[in-house]
Amino acid sequence: MKKIKLYDTTLRDGAQSRGISFSLEDKLKIAKKLSQTGIHYIEGGWPGSNPKDISFFKEIRNLNLGNSKIAAFTSTRRANTKAEEDISLKRSLEAEVPVITIFGKSWELHVKDVLKTTNEENLKMIEESVHFFKGKNKEVIYDAEHFFDGFKDNADYALKTLKAAFKGGADCVVLCDTNGGTLPSQVASITKKVKEEIGCEVGIHTHNDNGMAVANSIIAVENGAIHIQGTINGLGERCGNADLITIIPNLQLKMGIKCITEENLAKLTELSLYVDEIANLIPQKNHPFVGESAFAHKGGMHIDAVKKNPLSFEHINPILVGNKREILASELSGKSTIFLKAKELGIHLDEKDPKIINLLNKLKELENAGYHFEAAEASFELLIKRNFTQYKKFFHVEGYDVHVYLQNGKLSSEATIRVKVDTKEEHTASLGDGPVDALASALKKALLKFYPSLSEFELIDYKVRIINPEEGTAAKTRVLIQFRDHKRTWSTVGVSTNIIEASWEALVDSIEYKLLKDLEEK
Repeated sequence: MKKIKLYDTTLRDGAQSRGISFSLEDKLKIAKKLSQTGIHYIEGGWPGSNPKDISFFKEIRNLNLGNSKIAAFTSTRRANTKAEEDISLKRSLEAEVPVITIFGKSWELHVKDVLKTTNEENLKMIEESVHFFKGKNKEVIYDAEHFFDGFKDNADYALKTLKAAFKGGADCVVLCDTNGGTLPSQVASITKKVKEEIGCEVGIHTHNDNGMAVANSIIAVENGAIHIQGTINGLGERCGNADLITIIPNLQLKMGIKCITEENLAKLTELSLYVDEIANLIPQKNHPFVGESAFAHKGGMHIDAVKKNPLSFEHINPILVGNKREILASELSGKSTIFLKAKELGIHLDEKDPKIINLLNKLKELENAGYHFEAAEASFELLIKRNFTQYKKFFHVEGYDVHVYLQNGKLSSEATIRVKVDTKEEHTASLGDGPVDALASALKKALLKFYPSLSEFELIDYKVRIINPEEGTAAKTRVLIQFRDHKRTWSTVGVSTNIIEASWEALVDSIEYKLLKDLEEK
């Protein structure tokens, strides 16, 4: 059975999407999530191109990524330069990763008009660059940039560029539809021709400018490619890259080609939502396989048929990709989610317990109001425990005040807080870089004498989204805050028309979650 290698370039190619800017922490979190889903290769970025990517390759060494391999991206050596003296190649070595992905020119147009060199020199640049890294015991993937356009323009020369990479020792040559305009029939015939000419593994890297990126990736596999490059949710420059979230289940469930384990296949929906949230994007409801509407049924004969036999209106079982069926007209939709989550948390419920329905209705009201518990697992756990356990609050906030003021040309923030733990009251103040930072510092300061473990409590991410922008200044704001201590990382959510109130809600939840976990572990 053919085994496909999945190569994710969300952190590099995906980061070139309009409006996307991943922080270092974002990139590390996504890399960890990709490894937990069984992605074989994770492209981290271009070493030396910017400080963030330099830091990424240093920090990633501290993460356990299982069997996933980190790849560094770079270009072939410059024209008329020795490979061992090329600064870009040397910086890629300094990244200390097992895999190097080199891109080079396949299209004569680029050789002449962009590189401003000769066809012969370009072939030497490719071969010598690959050979340089193979001499350093690296796995080398060669990305043949603009390959399909180059092949259509001059097939002989495009093939020579692949043969140069193969001669240099490339482990895999990847055919890139960089401009995203090639049709599936063309990808099929050209990929088949390459397989006849090249002795190493062949891969595919497509862009979606003509809406064919996923189809082109699939048809390349049908014609011999065993390495697929893409991004989560199709992120990428212009119209995006091939969407691995759609490609993986098509290969595995439709074609019988195993990519990842069944357990990891069931994590696809979670992975898709996770990356969207970090990228601060609204998830596509009609996203194939993983979208909220992918298995949603509304009224009439569809619901009746699906209740009798789900296959009547569903092409796969949604559970296989971690999604769920939703009967939009049913008030019971989602009951099992609460029941199973409670069971996971060690809370044993009777399925007929009316509290489940009450919480379900409350959950629906909250989500309708703008809450998003998919990305705020700590808030969701607190919601369940507050409804089904003898939940005791760790502290009560008597009041808070926050000021933002301009002093000597610099904005400053100061927060004052009064909290009560049992019968003891604490009143404190703190400065911060902004109002939320000041509130977080003041609350932590006030509680430290009661709960010393909060000294290791740290805010690491803060995201804001306007839920209903059409309401102008009266629009609701959703705040997602991520915290960590020495054991775990967690996220909470708050929603309000006032950004400070939304932030405060998420902040209080985060501290309560931290204290609850500390108590449970005693």
